[in-house]
Amino acid sequence: MIIGYDGKRAVENNTGLGNYSRLLVEVLADRYADNNYLLYAPRLRENPRLRPLLEHTNVNIVTPGSLWGRMACSAWRSNGITSQLKRDKVDLYHGLSGELPLNIDEFDGPTVVTVHDVIFRRFPEVYSPIDRRIYDYKFGRAVHDATRVIAISQRTKKDIIEFYGIDSDKIDVVYQGCDSQFHTRPSDDEIAQVKKRYGLDRPYIITVGTVETRKNQALALMGLKSLPDELDLVIVGKHTPYARVLKDYIDREALESRVKFIEDAPFADLPALYAGAFCSSYTSRYEGFGIPVIESLGVGTPVIVATGSCLEEAAGPSAPAVDPDDVEEWLNTVKELINYPATRAKLARQGMEYVKRFSNEDMAERTMETYRRAIDEYHRK
Repeated sequence: MIIGYDGKRAVENNTGLGNYSRLLVEVLADRYADNNYLLYAPRLRENPRLRPLLEHTNVNIVTPGSLWGRMACSAWRSNGITSQLKRDKVDLYHGLSGELPLNIDEFDGPTVVTVHDVIFRRFPEVYSPIDRRIYDYKFGRAVHDATRVIAISQRTKKDIIEFYGIDSDKIDVVYQGCDSQFHTRPSDDEIAQVKKRYGLDRPYIITVGTVETRKNQALALMGLKSLPDELDLVIVGKHTPYARVLKDYIDREALESRVKFIEDAPFADLPALYAGAFCSSYTSRYEGFGIPVIESLGVGTPVIVATGSCLEEAAGPSAPAVDPDDVEEWLNTVKELINYPATRAKLARQGMEYVKRFSNEDMAERTMETYRRAIDEYHRK
């Protein structure tokens, strides 16, 4: 079988959507090696994270086959891919980030689309009006056009049904896995080396994710000043203007010596950064899933999550969950972990056990099952 994918994020993006795209295709290429996997991307860029995927002989990048496609990348992605799918005799096409070509009905084959979240509907204030309209149009059209839809969590499935009126039976929940480097705890030497590299010589709480308003790093920052002075906060992630808001607060509260920002950490350093932390804090106001949660739990570091979206689904029933606006609740949760080391150790063990369900093998098998359903449904039309 020849399976085509929207490969833009796999080639160009090094955060959530890119990681998902590369991981999914890689595990499918490993587990179902008889298939060929074509990633359709507007351009081929040098990306170290793409190299392991391209080492598979059954995985190839396909770029625009015409001068028009190379000159008008966005238009090619919206309309030009379809003709190349037919030329390449693709059996099934999978949109990995909530969209399909607008003329996908000209493709003679089943289609699948993965929807990660519809945060632009839940939190419209953090998107520009034009971006909201574009996302809403693309997502709405894709979930209606697709033969089947993959949602990465039960929360996302409920949102798709609520906002787009899609039949529940058309949507399969396929949980994400995470990179294999998060499947085991790094050695003490590896942790010590990474901590030394970043100057982390005191106990710390870690929060990983783009530094933006929705991620709500402010909750941990506001709680920090009431925690013991020897405990620091490490904020890992790409900066947006929200970082300035956090830094202004740090200046006002004289917390400069207790907060460290790390913006460009290599992906390979993340397991040790998580594992070296006292605990993780991931109190985003809304997520489709929350990969940092399972990354942290996977290396044995307990996580405090926020209520209100899918984070409790990702972290499991034993993980502490707090209101994203309740500083006191967050603070008391951290204090309990400090005062009761046995509780912290138990949460770490339970977390490592719980996240085994988010395995790469399970993601591959469930995705392939969706493909089989899509093929069967398409041919029964």
